[in-house]
Amino acid sequence: MIDFHVHQPAAGAYDAAAYADVVAGLGVELSVTFTYDGLRRPGAAANDSLAAFVAAGGGRLVAFANVDPGDPGAADEIRRCVRDHGMRGVKLHPWVQGFSVHTPGLDPVCEAAAELEIPVLFHDGTPPYSAPLQLAALARRHPAATIVLGHGGLHDLWREAWAAVESTDNVHVCLCATPAYAMRELIARCPLERILFGTDGGLLPVPRQLYVSLRIRQLELLGLTAPQRRAILEDNPRRLLAAA
Repeated sequence: MIDFHVHQPAAGAYDAAAYADVVAGLGVELSVTFTYDGLRRPGAAANDSLAAFVAAGGGRLVAFANVDPGDPGAADEIRRCVRDHGMRGVKLHPWVQGFSVHTPGLDPVCEAAAELEIPVLFHDGTPPYSAPLQLAALARRHPAATIVLGHGGLHDLWREAWAAVESTDNVHVCLCATPAYAMRELIARCPLERILFGTDGGLLPVPRQLYVSLRIRQLELLGLTAPQRRAILEDNPRRLLAAA
């Protein structure tokens, strides 16, 4: 299983190997990991910290860079993270970082990601800046980029997440903090090859986090078929990560 939505713990609460050991017992082979502290202070220092954290995970974690779209050097920072640290994508949080899809700096960010063939994962499901259809509009401006809705619309906007995926070929959806009923509907309605799964792990200051195991159990209770399970937990995430 590949968990496509995990956070580096705030303030170095635990090491990567400890977390990877815990989730391995839950069947997680690889965790796609984002900065947490760096969302409010994006830049090279936060990305270097994330790279060091992931490097200690024994190959069981992979990093996504974070940048400030308002920084003229954001695209070059993404290229540096891929070149120097082997990062495999970009994670952005419009609500916390305070930008909208109309921010001009998102254009070079998406262009760099398309050039490098890496996905851009956004926090979604939180108005006013993180609605799925807003992100679909960005995806349509950049059809060569792969855009991932990081939370499947959360509780209130999952129908909008479905509409975003249905209407825009380069939008994927990650079932992360999405309620079980919405997960079931998204799996039924969205193209199977564009669905991912994430636990939102890393938000607590200890490596063993009950909600992570509960999320995985919740997924199991959906009764996925073998092809659905293979696509969502293995084939789809591997395809998005392999191009980088």
